[in-house]
Amino acid sequence: MNKLLPVALFLISLVGYTQGAQGPQEPIKITGTVLDQETGQPLEYATLVLQSVRNPEKVTGGITDATGQFEVETAPGNYNVSVEYISYKSYKLNNQNLRSSTNLGVIRLSLDVAQLAEVEVVGERTTVELRLDKKVYNVGSDLTVKGGSVTDVLSNVPSVSVDVEGNISLRGNESVRILINGKPSALSGLSPEALQQLPSDAIEKVEVITNPSARYDAEGTAGILNIILKQSKTAGINGSVNVYTGHPETYGGSLSLNLRRDNFNIFTNTTYRYRNGPGNALFDQENFDSNGNTLSFQNEIRDYQRKDKSFNTNVGFELFLDESSSITNSFVFSKSNGDNSVNVDFSNFDANRNPTIQRNRFTLEDEFEEEHQYSLNYQKKFEKEGHTLTFDYQYSKGVDDENSIIEEVILGDNIALDTERTIDNQTQITQLVQMDYVLPFGKDNQSQFELGYRGTFNNNNTDFDFGIQQQDGGFTSDPNFSNELNYKEYVNAAYTQLGSKFNKFSILGGLRVEASDIAIELVNSNDLNNKDYVNWFPSIFLGYEFSEKEQLTLSYSKRLRRPRSRFINPFPSRSSNTNLFQGNADLDPTFTDAYDLGYLKRWDKFTFTTSGYFNRSTGVFQFVSRETGDFVTIENPDDPQNPIVVPVQVRSPINLATEERYGMEFTTTYTPKRNWRLTWNLNAFQRDLQGDYTYTNSQNVEIVQNFDANNFSWFTRFSAKLPLPGKIDFQTNFFYMGPSEDAQNRNKGMLSSDLALSKDILKDKGSLTLNVSDIFNTRKRISDTRTENVATYSEFQWRQRQITLSFQYRFNQPQNQRNGNREGRSGGGEDMDFEG
Repeated sequence: MNKLLPVALFLISLVGYTQGAQGPQEPIKITGTVLDQETGQPLEYATLVLQSVRNPEKVTGGITDATGQFEVETAPGNYNVSVEYISYKSYKLNNQNLRSSTNLGVIRLSLDVAQLAEVEVVGERTTVELRLDKKVYNVGSDLTVKGGSVTDVLSNVPSVSVDVEGNISLRGNESVRILINGKPSALSGLSPEALQQLPSDAIEKVEVITNPSARYDAEGTAGILNIILKQSKTAGINGSVNVYTGHPETYGGSLSLNLRRDNFNIFTNTTYRYRNGPGNALFDQENFDSNGNTLSFQNEIRDYQRKDKSFNTNVGFELFLDESSSITNSFVFSKSNGDNSVNVDFSNFDANRNPTIQRNRFTLEDEFEEEHQYSLNYQKKFEKEGHTLTFDYQYSKGVDDENSIIEEVILGDNIALDTERTIDNQTQITQLVQMDYVLPFGKDNQSQFELGYRGTFNNNNTDFDFGIQQQDGGFTSDPNFSNELNYKEYVNAAYTQLGSKFNKFSILGGLRVEASDIAIELVNSNDLNNKDYVNWFPSIFLGYEFSEKEQLTLSYSKRLRRPRSRFINPFPSRSSNTNLFQGNADLDPTFTDAYDLGYLKRWDKFTFTTSGYFNRSTGVFQFVSRETGDFVTIENPDDPQNPIVVPVQVRSPINLATEERYGMEFTTTYTPKRNWRLTWNLNAFQRDLQGDYTYTNSQNVEIVQNFDANNFSWFTRFSAKLPLPGKIDFQTNFFYMGPSEDAQNRNKGMLSSDLALSKDILKDKGSLTLNVSDIFNTRKRISDTRTENVATYSEFQWRQRQITLSFQYRFNQPQNQRNGNREGRSGGGEDMDFEG
């Protein structure tokens, strides 16, 4: 049946195209000239907007040239006409019957003194919108992420934090659903590193949905991050070129192009990047006997060198069949090759800190990643505004192949141990089918009914092989550590929602049902586990609008967290043979009841938003360290009768009992004067965890660990953007993650900061930007970990300080309009609307 879905949707597209191709109307031309009312000078890059009266969401238009003239082709019809320019009053002509080519003549615009202090920064500031079923942070132009990736962008979004390994958290919770253009993507499926292949230049904005309604997947107990890729709405050809270089060695470039006509739109974002990302880690380990006496010490120092070449392109074609329907096809392709090395120095000591042995373990990994994705969307808009029907189909495939050679040498005596080899090949294929229907009704369309279906069919295969690499090139596989994992996850979901607005009060209630079919198969060991369950996810949202500038929302939703990628991969890493990382294929979902109370208040130059939230979760899983009961025995050349024995630890996710998490967050934005912006965000939360874990180690000894923990933590972020002399823009960000602890780990606080300088050149068509990420080189995770017989102090730095210089050139896309000034001016008048 699944194979028939693409065919059916293709036929829908073909029928729609045939219908839209009947009787095309000859386009007409709208021309005119835009001048400054006081000086009479032409206004280049002024925007002509033609909005269909019948279908207000259909907007076309163009921009003026250096002489202030515009010429736009459009279909005959009734239009609301407006001419806009940054910091000028708009010129408007409503309900114009344009049936033939028309010259609007000379249009003179005057300065808007009331908006002059703020409108120029609207396109670049981070605004906060409090909607009835979600809170959204729209990310503006951020100088500190030029030449970076999507994870660099997310690390500067309020409420979001990205740890040193690239793992993304929302309000301190890693259970975040990542969507791209509103849908799951191959670029966010296989590993945290996959998202780093998506460049920051391709991103238009990021939506943060802290408590999603029933129309969204129930996946993600913390919420949803929706990454919106750039797609221009300006008529004609426009785009930008960006190149950059930096230290440690990095360089690349990107091209963004858009061609828009009355009945179609073609867009693309293409990027190439090379990056050498050095990192480091250390582990100071003390080993005890059963009585708590020190047996030995081991120091482990790691040096990471990650060299990666990546290519990413996104191509889309949007066809407007008529004024009420459209078809969009898009294709995403991403490919990267990496040569990664991990150099580990071990130093062992006896109980008196006398050196016993030194060894070096070197891992060289060849990594290949490739993701491609095809999406098809059909949208039908009916006569009533907001009455829509949409169909979506998406196919994505991701491949991640890793081939590692591991060599180990005992220093001093130059004794080489067996050369190990790991082969880890992962393939993920996902298909998505979705239908959404929205029907407004009642007086002034103040009520809305929604109905929808989504089917997600995910197949993940991991083939892992570990063994000894022979000197003659042969390979001897170790069956105790080699296996093949097939993971199948099919989820069929349906939802319905009903909402209404009564004067200043709004209510939205919904119910979602998800039927999950999960199969986990370990092929070599013939281990098969099936999990089938049906779950119901209710949601309700209440809102009260005191005024256009003051709003209050209260919401509840039930959500879950399914284990993904590295969480279920049961094959251990081998960079170290005494500190392993291993997934758990038998993890069950975590279920969460989420409550959220939000408040938003706007003044002329100041915006304040706050939220109080409470989450109660069952079946929580988190990473814990345990002793396997195995030991690494190393021959001591100085004392062959007494070899060095080091216990093996493994870090894995497990299901625990319950967790209660509650906290408050505050975000303020202050724009004291033109081109100034100060933003401060604080998130403080308490986490109470209760649960016991029992396991049997390889010595057949039952170990019981108690994971009860009460922990208060917090993080804060401050950002300042202001002009400097010489028309230079300056931006700096400070981020502090407070200390935290659980039953096993104590994590110290971490402070990091970034800065950037940018200047427009070439008549404002180009921008030159210098940014420094992690100025003081302090973005490190520092932890103390204690298990029954091992105490470990560790430091980990995924990426060192980065300096990047970038140059961007825009054509038919001026600097002060590249983020869409019309959207930025919307203010707060529609904040309480029902929106998906």
